Amino acid sequence: MINRRTFLSSATATAALAALGIPPEALAANRIKLGNPAPFSFDALIAQARTAAQSPYKPQNKPPADILDKIDYEAHGKIKFNTDASLFANGPGQFPVTFFHLGRFFQAPVHMYTLEGAGSNARAREILYDESYFDMPADSPARKLPRGSGFAGFRFQESRSGDQAKLDWRKNDWVAFLGASYFRAIGDLYQYGLSARGIAIDVAQAGKPEEFPNFTHFYFEAPPDKSDTVVVYAVLDGPSIVGAYKFIMRRGADVVMDVDCALFLRQDVGRLGIAPATSMLWYSEAVKGTGADWRPEVHDSDGLAIWNGNGEHIWRPLNNPARITASAFGDNNPRGFGLLQRDRNFDHYQDGVHYERRPSLWVEPLDGWGEGSVQLIEIPTDDEIHDNIVAMWVPKAKAAAGSSYRLRYRLHWLKDEPFPSPLARCVATRLGNGGQPGQARPQNVRKFMVEFKGAPLEKLAFGELPEAVLSSSRGSFSYVFTEAVPNGVAGHWRAQFDLTVDGDDPVDLRLYLRHKNQTLSETWLYQYQPFKTRGVY
Repeated sequence: MINRRTFLSSATATAALAALGIPPEALAANRIKLGNPAPFSFDALIAQARTAAQSPYKPQNKPPADILDKIDYEAHGKIKFNTDASLFANGPGQFPVTFFHLGRFFQAPVHMYTLEGAGSNARAREILYDESYFDMPADSPARKLPRGSGFAGFRFQESRSGDQAKLDWRKNDWVAFLGASYFRAIGDLYQYGLSARGIAIDVAQAGKPEEFPNFTHFYFEAPPDKSDTVVVYAVLDGPSIVGAYKFIMRRGADVVMDVDCALFLRQDVGRLGIAPATSMLWYSEAVKGTGADWRPEVHDSDGLAIWNGNGEHIWRPLNNPARITASAFGDNNPRGFGLLQRDRNFDHYQDGVHYERRPSLWVEPLDGWGEGSVQLIEIPTDDEIHDNIVAMWVPKAKAAAGSSYRLRYRLHWLKDEPFPSPLARCVATRLGNGGQPGQARPQNVRKFMVEFKGAPLEKLAFGELPEAVLSSSRGSFSYVFTEAVPNGVAGHWRAQFDLTVDGDDPVDLRLYLRHKNQTLSETWLYQYQPFKTRGVY
C-alpha cells in the first residue's frame, strides 16, 4: 500500500526540433534526452489496448530490486529533480513537467513521451531517463541504477506566467501522477489530499486480492503558450485489464479534469470500480476515540455525497469501522458523486498539515452510465498514513473477460461540490450515550445529533419546527425532536433521536427534514456499527 506521507513529502539537434515544430527551449535547453520519433494518435493507443487485452498479461521489466530497495524513505527524500531539466521549462505553455524518481515504494518504471506535431503528423519521442536530471548525494544508491531505468511518475508545476505565477513554479505543483494508477490534484485551497485512480479492481472482494494496474506510459502534448489546459495520454496495464486514457486538465482557481477512457478486460472482475476516489478517515466528531490522538479530528474527507439519477442529494458520513464494510447505493445514470471535506474549521483539526484545506473530489459523468451503484468501501485503520476509504461507480452488468467500456467523466478538485443542493446540507453528525442527563443511561441505546444548515431552514416562521423523517433497517427510536442550534446562526438546526438496538450487526439509518410535506434538507444516510462504538464513551 502506498504511504500517503511518502507521497506528500515526496538531446536532439536544433534543426530536427525546428522541423518538428518544437523550439529547443521547450526541452530545457536540450538537457532532456529523447528517443526516436514514432507515429502517435489516441485512436491508435485504443487499438493497441484492445489488441493487448487478447493476450496474457506480461509485467514490465524492472530495475534490480536490490538497488530499488536501498532507495528507502530517507534516500528517496534526498533525490530532487533539477527543475532546469523540466519538460516545457521555457515553454511552450505555462506549466513545466517534472518527474519522480524510482525507489523502494515506487518500483514500477513509467515511460514518458513528449508529443511533437499534431493530428496525423503527431510523433511521440520517449524522454530517456538519465540520473543527470536529478540532484542526489554522491553515495546515493540511485546512482547504481542502469541507464534508461525509467521514472516513477510526474507532476505539473505551477504556471510560469498568468494567475498562478505568484507561486514559484520550481517549488509548487498542482497535479501529480505517482504509484500504480493513482493521481492527485490540489483544489482552490492549494492543498493535496485524497487521490483518484484510473480504475479499481476487486477492492474488498471476498476471496480475491485487490489488483493494482499501472499507468505504464504517458504522452504529453505541447500546450499553447497562454492556455490554462494541458493534455496527457496514458496506457493502463494489469493482469485483468488494459486501458487507454486521455486527460484534459485545466488549472484555474481549482482543478478540473476531463477523462476519456477505453477499457478492455482480460479476465473476469468481481468488482469493477469506475472513477474511484481513495481517501483517509481515522476519526471525526461522529465517534470519538478514547485517547487515540491529541487532535480533535483526523481525516482528508468526512463524507460521501451523491446526486442520484432521481435528483436526490444524499450525504453519508464516513466511518472507520472495526471490520471492512461495503455499502452500495443503487442508481441509474447518476448525476455525480464524490468524497468531500465539508468541515473547514482549523480548530476541529489543530494540525499544521491543514486537514481543513484538503480538496474535495467530485465525479461528474459526461455520458449515461446506465444501471449500477455508487459503492463505498470502508477499511479499518489505526493511523492517518493509510488510505482506508474508497468510493466508485460499479456497473450492474457483470464485468466479464472480453468486455469493453468507453467512458467519459469530469473530475472536480475543489473545496466544495460543484453542484450543491438548494436544500439544507448536513454539517455535522454526533453520537453519544442514549437516555437523559441525571438518569441511569440505558444499555444498547445510542443518541444521535445531526445538524443541518441552509436557506430552506432560514425561511421557517418563528415557532415552526421542521419534522425529522426517520427510518432504520432495525431497532426503535425514542426522544425524537428538532431544535435550532443555540448559536444564533440563522438556518442552523439539528435533529436529535435515540436508537435502541440489540446485537452487533450494522444498522442503516435514513433522515431528512421536512415541513408541511415540503422537503427542507438533503438526505442523511448513516451506517451505525454497535460493535465499533459500544463502550467508547
